[in-house]
Amino acid sequence: MFYKIAQSIMFQMDPERAHNLAIGSLKRTANTPMTAFYAQQIPNKPVTCMGITFPNPVGLAAGLDKDGEAIDAFHAMGFGHVEVGTVTPRPQPGNDLPRLFRLKPAKGIINRMGFNNKGVDNLVANLKAKQTDILVGVNIGKNKDTPVEEGKNDYLICMDKVYAHAAYIAVNISSPNTPGLRTLQYGDLLDDLLSSLKAKQTELAKQHGKYVPIALKIAPDLTEDEIASIAQSLIKNNFDAAIATNTTLSRDGVSGLANANETGGLSGKPLTELSTKVIKQLATELKGQIPIIGVGGINSAQDAVAKLDAGATLVQIYSGFIYQGPKLIKDIVDAYSSK
Repeated sequence: MFYKIAQSIMFQMDPERAHNLAIGSLKRTANTPMTAFYAQQIPNKPVTCMGITFPNPVGLAAGLDKDGEAIDAFHAMGFGHVEVGTVTPRPQPGNDLPRLFRLKPAKGIINRMGFNNKGVDNLVANLKAKQTDILVGVNIGKNKDTPVEEGKNDYLICMDKVYAHAAYIAVNISSPNTPGLRTLQYGDLLDDLLSSLKAKQTELAKQHGKYVPIALKIAPDLTEDEIASIAQSLIKNNFDAAIATNTTLSRDGVSGLANANETGGLSGKPLTELSTKVIKQLATELKGQIPIIGVGGINSAQDAVAKLDAGATLVQIYSGFIYQGPKLIKDIVDAYSSK
């Protein structure tokens, strides 16, 4: 009931203003009696992925809490993990406003945020300050003004700084909102990036005395051959997981709606089937050698179960969480329990 009231107010506001207000409110109320307005008890349904035991299969996808400001509040809601970021080595403002748009009739969202964040050092400070033991994945990217051919240096800088504080590290090469970024998903550029990250992981594991898994986040706008090629690169470089998928450039299912022609990545319900299709194809190529985290268009427990049946081990929500609220977490865990 509380979420529906809050949502009705926020949906009258500009989407980015509402987002900033929500994150600020969660940051202020975390670890206080005010969490009673959104806290819920979630059954413990452990899932092992990447060698980590997650308390339940539902995570918060990257992009909602870019700077890790409200991690403890999301823990109170019952998430099994939170993925923060995308974070870059240096702070950057992102793309020009407006850059976030609701497609309410389709339960979709279009964004062209452009990796707006306060930089990796600020994120590390927030990770150190969290008071709960929730598992936090850190999603890393490159600064917009870093040339694509030098992009791996930005990923290595971020990896070095977050390694000690992350449960796992997600490598974002699939956002459509940073020029040229998606070219890192192909061929020699991909192999060079993955091999460099694995070498850095080995170095950091020795330095810190612990192994932090690394996962690759891919786009939904890939051909079967491209998915097969990415899968082979992941296997060849001994990556720990794949995250499928990011937002789509497709506008299937939303044409004619207000804001549908805005540039940027589309998320939410219109992405459901496309994302699940990519997960299924990726699972076929990976043959169980590398786990998949399924994300994209999960608007109900049934959507999450479809992702798990397609080959995902964990799921993450973002747009569905905006439209459905914290209850979606419990619904998915309950459905998972009865599988």
